[in-house]
Parts: sequence; structure tokens; C-alpha cells
Amino acid sequence: MSNEISFNLFEMNTVGHISHGLWVHPANNRHRFNDLDFWIEQAKLLEAGLFDSVFLADVIGAYDGYRDGPETALREAVQIPSNDPLLVIPAMAAVTKHLAFAATFSTTYEPPFAFARRSSTLDHLTKGRFGWNVVTSYLPNAARNFGLADEVGHDDRYELADEYLDVLYKLWEGSWDDDAVVIDRERRVYTDPAKVRAIDHVGRHFSVAGPHLSQPSPQRTPVIFQAGSSDRGRAFAAKHAEGVFVGGRDLGIYRENVADIRRLAQLHGRDPSHIKTYASAVIIVGRDSDDAERKAENFRELSSAEGYLAHAGGAGIDLAAYPKNAVIAEILRAEAKAGRDNAQSGRRQYTDTTTVGQALEEVTRFDRGPFYVAGSPVQVADAIEGWVRDTGLDGFNLRQFLTPGTAEDFIEYVVPELQRRGLYRTAYEESTFRERLFGAGHTRLFDEHHGARYRGGRNLSEGAPVG
Repeated sequence: MSNEISFNLFEMNTVGHISHGLWVHPANNRHRFNDLDFWIEQAKLLEAGLFDSVFLADVIGAYDGYRDGPETALREAVQIPSNDPLLVIPAMAAVTKHLAFAATFSTTYEPPFAFARRSSTLDHLTKGRFGWNVVTSYLPNAARNFGLADEVGHDDRYELADEYLDVLYKLWEGSWDDDAVVIDRERRVYTDPAKVRAIDHVGRHFSVAGPHLSQPSPQRTPVIFQAGSSDRGRAFAAKHAEGVFVGGRDLGIYRENVADIRRLAQLHGRDPSHIKTYASAVIIVGRDSDDAERKAENFRELSSAEGYLAHAGGAGIDLAAYPKNAVIAEILRAEAKAGRDNAQSGRRQYTDTTTVGQALEEVTRFDRGPFYVAGSPVQVADAIEGWVRDTGLDGFNLRQFLTPGTAEDFIEYVVPELQRRGLYRTAYEESTFRERLFGAGHTRLFDEHHGARYRGGRNLSEGAPVG
């Protein structure tokens, strides 16, 4: 592989993803997310810009922790209304040949057998350009939507996810042989029954007989992505993920976290180079630095503090309920005197002189963190090159402010500059998603990956103990 840096567009099948308030911008097309043409146009644009993929986030509950209800999230379009991310992929695949698609799906609430077929179908329809971002879901409202009184505990979700993926690997990798489909018209045999097997998985959380309903797709197992900053999350990623979304406060912490993921992968018997690492990047580019800063200032003016507070879940005091010139320390003293628990959580976040207005401004800031740049094409390319050099990251998810404006700016201004430096592809190669990440010929899971142990029907009796 070359020194090319990977770029995915960070998307969601919704009005307001993570740049809250920007849906009101007159140049923003987010309100068109229900229109299939919206997704088709984006796919064509991204393929013209030689992006690796469009990465589709998702949630399966409403953000109702702020002010004890979903009203703010609804008013501010904080990831509601939102639609299923998987259903727009076939339309985008139909108008592209190279762009890949990674979609979020939770292991916590829906059974694995149905998702196995859905995923294989998408891998067939995209000709091997499908990836799955594995999440375990955390919103309490999501749990209630699927019949539970409250969210499943953090470590319990990961234990369930481990078995969930074993079931999927058994279906994807072990249920059908590569040559099971013979299409022999003379003998009237479409599939050789001797080359298809049940998985008969019986575990702690799932009982799945099989066989898988889909014949082997180009990749069999989609490219596996995962984001997890906890010890349990990192261990899960090191075992399963081929792409990991890394977190951190500064470049040094990112570098340590990238190294740690690869160290943990090696402990699982994997080649550390078989994991690609990514971070979210805020890139605002213009013809020159003044143009870029004008755009950034416009985005600041339109950002919604209440939208960000709703997304954060309402931790601490309700900032929006107080005058902007109120001093937070005084509010906290009054809260503590009234015996409210949130006073302590608020005290850790603010200085003695911080006002509500200052705190709200901080909430909406998008220029924090190591992966922010607003500037000319050269300034942006310099920043990106430095980020990769100083962290060891393989690529970035580009955060959107305007659709399609953010991607258009990146393609017009940044891509040519990165190409001049040999850091961005100048053409696609015909490939599956996995080949895009790891090179020609690597369409299937690497042999040392945990999921590969089920190939050819091996180890199908493995599973968590019943109980």
C-alpha cells in the first residue's frame, strides 16, 4: 500500500447529524434526506472525489435525557427524524462502481440471523463494497423501544456482542462452501446440498440453527468497523475490527491509543497492520484563509447550543434555563443548597467566574481537539499531513457542516493539493471494500482473524455455554 490517506464522509440518514443547528443554513440540503435523489447525488459526488466510503451513523432511540424528554431533540432535529441507514445503500451503489459504504447496526436488540442475510444481500448488491460499524447502543430510549426497562449494562452488551459476531461468522464463513452453488441445468441442481450446512449454534444469548439463507457474497464477512474507548471496547476492537475509530484529547494520546489497539491485536494473534485507524476531522477550507474563516464564523453563528445540550443528554445543570450573564458558580451554590445532585457534576466543569453565556459558547465549539483546521488548501493539507505523521492514523471521517458544500469544498480545494503530495489516490482500482483498505487480493478476512476459524464448517460447535 502507498502513503495515501483514507477519507470517508461522515453521514447519517437524518436532518441533523452532529453539526447541530446547521440545517437552517440556506445552502444546506439536509432537509432532503428522505429523497432518494439526495443520496444518489451524494454518491456521485463522492465517487468523483475519489473518497474511500460514505460512513453512515445511526441511533435507534431518541435523545430524551435533556429536560427529561425528547422535545428539544425534536425541535432542533438532533438525529430525529432519522431513517434506516441500510436502505439507501443499494441506490448509491447503483450509480457508482468504486465508492464503498459502511453502516452502523447494533448487536444489542435485534437477532443476528436476520442481520446476517441483510448484510450478505448488501455485499452482493454492492459487489463487495459493504462494511459494518458494530455498535452496542447506549441510549435508554433505545432499550425501551425494544421492550426493556432500561439499557443493558456496558460489559454485558459487549459479552452479547461477542457471541453475536460468532453467530454471524458461522453463518457468513462456515455455512456455505465457496463452490456450493453449481447452477447445473442438465442435472437440475442449483446448489449442492452436501456443501451447505447448518451451524446449530446454542449459546448463552442465541440459539441459531441455520443454514445461512444467502450464498457466499464477494467478501462473505463485511469489513468490520468499531469504536470503543473503554478497556472492554478496545479489547473487542482488537479481536474483531478491521477499522477502528480512535479517541483522544491530543495528538500524543491518539498516538498512544493507535499503538495500543495494534498491540492488543497482536495479543489476539493478528497482524497489527491488518487494522486501520481513523479519527473524526473538522476541515473548513476556502480559496484562502480569510475565505475559510468567514465560513467558520458563519457556522459558529448558526450552531445551536440547545441542540448540543440535547445530544449530550442533559448532564449537569440546565444551562439554557438561566440568563447568559449568570455566573455558574452562583447557580451551583444555589443548586447545592437545594440538595440537587447535579451541582457536583457541574462544579467540576467550570471556573469560579464562568458565565452561562461562556459555557454555552463552549458547548457549540467545533474548533476544539487536535483534528481541526480552517484555512487555505495548502494550510489544510499541511495540517492533515502533520496529523498522520504525529499519530500514525490511517485516515479520517470528514464531519459535515453543509451538504453537499463540505464535501464539495474538500474535493475542489484539498484533494488536488493532497494528490500533488502523493497522499491521495488519483484513480480508483476495481476492488472490494477490504481490498481498498488492505490491497488487491485481500477480499476475504485474513486467515488469522477470529472469524476465519469457521471457514469450511470448522469449529461450528464452538459457542458460549448455555445458561
